[in-house]
Amino acid sequence: MGLASLATVIMLAGAVPTGHAGGVTGQATEWTQLANNTELVSLVGKSAEQVNNQITQISQLAEQIQNQLKIYENMVQNTAQLPNHMWGQAESDLNRLKSIVSQGQGIAFSMGNVDDVLKQRFETFADLKSNLPNGASFSSSYQNWSDTNRDTIAGTLKAANLTAEQFSSEESTMSALRSMSESADGQMKALQVGHEIAAQEVAQMQKLRGLVSQQMTMMGTWYQSEQAQKDLAQARREEFFKSTPPSMSGGQEMKPRW
Repeated sequence: MGLASLATVIMLAGAVPTGHAGGVTGQATEWTQLANNTELVSLVGKSAEQVNNQITQISQLAEQIQNQLKIYENMVQNTAQLPNHMWGQAESDLNRLKSIVSQGQGIAFSMGNVDDVLKQRFETFADLKSNLPNGASFSSSYQNWSDTNRDTIAGTLKAANLTAEQFSSEESTMSALRSMSESADGQMKALQVGHEIAAQEVAQMQKLRGLVSQQMTMMGTWYQSEQAQKDLAQARREEFFKSTPPSMSGGQEMKPRW
């Protein structure tokens, strides 16, 4: 099966709100303007591997950052405070962590949008049961994932007397990190918070991958069912037009009667 790029899928899904921005940016065009029904199903159906690859990359990067921040933590314990050049590398890792959190949020928003668009476009898709608990839709499940991820990070920051707002943009993040870099305690706190958030993101990406896999399986089943019905209808039409018309001979000969 050919693959549509993740960027194309996300762009087609609609613009991502500010709260979900990150790796996903720019003005997007609605699917309804760019694709007819066949193109829409094709694009959506081909996106699974690209989406999962992106999630895998995010997970791997989160693990790398988690391990690197642990190394910095050990160095702070042994040297009292990281030198400026070393803290600069730590800041870079913490900023990358903030970026991949945003990317995960963007994927969740886009995949939820996929569910909404297909429901609007296809009655049979809207009627399909997703086998999710409590009758939930994928759209609501992605929203719950996004809310949980955001709240978990906010709780981690709060435990360290930090706020989510301090890490909501690159400018405010850098400002907070500069303040924390002035003392060993501040550096340690930032590294510990970053390490915990990275660990949480690894776990959350596993959950997100599971949701995407479930969604794609359901969509594949629905699409095959739709295609099977179309093929059956086409076969019946062809059979009808190929059938031999009834013979016109053998009936009573029509003769004038007078």
